[in-house]
Amino acid sequence: MQYIIVLATIVLLTQTVFADEVQVVPEVVESRTVVLGGGCFWCMEPPFEQLEGVLDVVAGYSGGEEKNPTYKQVSHGMTGHIESVQVTYDPAKISFKELLDTFWRYMDPTDAGGQFADRGNHYKTAIFYNNLDEKATAEKSKEALGRAGVFSKPIVTAILPAKPFYPAEEYHQDYYLKNVAHYEAYKVGSGRAPFLEKTWKNRPKLKDSSKPSEKELRSKLTALQYEVTQKDGTEPAFKNEYWDNKRKGIYVDVVSGEPLFSSLDKYKSGTGWPSFSRPLVQKNIVEKKDVKFFMTRTEIRSADGDSHLGHLFDDGPEPTGLRYCMNSAALRFIPVEDLEKEGYGEFLSLF
Repeated sequence: MQYIIVLATIVLLTQTVFADEVQVVPEVVESRTVVLGGGCFWCMEPPFEQLEGVLDVVAGYSGGEEKNPTYKQVSHGMTGHIESVQVTYDPAKISFKELLDTFWRYMDPTDAGGQFADRGNHYKTAIFYNNLDEKATAEKSKEALGRAGVFSKPIVTAILPAKPFYPAEEYHQDYYLKNVAHYEAYKVGSGRAPFLEKTWKNRPKLKDSSKPSEKELRSKLTALQYEVTQKDGTEPAFKNEYWDNKRKGIYVDVVSGEPLFSSLDKYKSGTGWPSFSRPLVQKNIVEKKDVKFFMTRTEIRSADGDSHLGHLFDDGPEPTGLRYCMNSAALRFIPVEDLEKEGYGEFLSLF
């Protein structure tokens, strides 16, 4: 009997040990996928595979109706598919927008007939969104690229609802690792590598001028900045950061970063607030009728950030006769020496 009890105890302990081992659960990563078409999928795998937070990149086909297409069918224009890559990523480490920032830098978004030496509809560029949030992000990213002035021609990359993605044949996967010499020769010979080098060399990261979420605004802005930009507040005259600033540079929206005014148009108005005779970028300025405080005035807001900036008056100096009376709390000053570093190098020539 004692032998049976001891044996049962050993079995029970053994089961407990193994049960404990089974209960060790590895960390679960909540991944997402996005399909992007940038021409030759050989060239679109490497840029994403080197990004932290990207879990997997697969070359394949998407955008058409045909099921399980082959490379021969797609490359001969026999389907509605385009060469694409499916990027699987960890949204906790890299965002959809950051993936798009990389996407734009590795193809020509102005080419409507293909990509470089590769011609035909199956080499067109596209972003396939999975939901309305991704669609909105893609549209803002595309608009930001257009405003940045990187390209002289319109951005034609399509933004389309996602369709089934079909992995390409195995020999196409990680082609840049399997056939290094041919891949490197192809990048140069097709014209892609020279184009990217010329277009993006020494160009800083594009500025994101979209409005952050309410949570981000609360954490990013000081109490005064939030009150002015989000609640249409007004800071004290002569007791604000830039009313007497005489340094050369530009003023951008503290929320979105969009360029608004230049020191070249700043003048001493005697009001105690920074005043400008004209905007630096007119399309970044929005005028609205303001009837608060029993008077009619022209409110000035930023186009993308929708920040309250100040008011416009017609008592300014010639040649405009205008006074853009702004709140320092709504602005961030970028000195001339930091323009390139901060991503505003396009304005250096003004100074």
